[in-house]
Amino acid sequence: MNLDARRTRFEALAPSVIDAVRRYLARRTDPATADDVLSETLLVCWRRLAEMPADHLPWAYGVARNCLQNAERARRRQVRLFARVVALDPPRAVADWPAQPDDQVGAALARLRPADAELLRLWAWEQLSPAQIAAVLGLTANATSIRLHRAKQRLREQLRKHDGRAGHEEPTGGRRP
Repeated sequence: MNLDARRTRFEALAPSVIDAVRRYLARRTDPATADDVLSETLLVCWRRLAEMPADHLPWAYGVARNCLQNAERARRRQVRLFARVVALDPPRAVADWPAQPDDQVGAALARLRPADAELLRLWAWEQLSPAQIAAVLGLTANATSIRLHRAKQRLREQLRKHDGRAGHEEPTGGRRP
């Protein structure tokens, strides 16, 4: 079977397989595992398309069942491995940030838009440059620099609003009352 014929057959079968197998998996596992197993099932269906019988749905269910069992075995192995690693080398305690409720920076960061907070976390916590942040977020370095500058300004405003001065700064010149 040539590639065009394979593709045509697979594209004809795929919609019914996807819908049926997605429902089958949704009743048996969590959504993330279901998506992974569905992808693996479709890959097996593509690779073994020549072996797929005319009544393809039960065959696809069998493939999905085997892929789900493989995923569950892998998850159990991960849990056992994690338990062994923790027993041999316990992880260091990592304080959640903000560590204390009176942490002004953490509270101000929490009040920012999620996109601004993520930019600032990548810059301050991960110590990434704007170019590196751009690679993480899929932006240009220039756009990232501009967004980072604005996010820093918004953080300063949040800090000023909640430090007791309600956003007003002391005058630096002119007459004082």
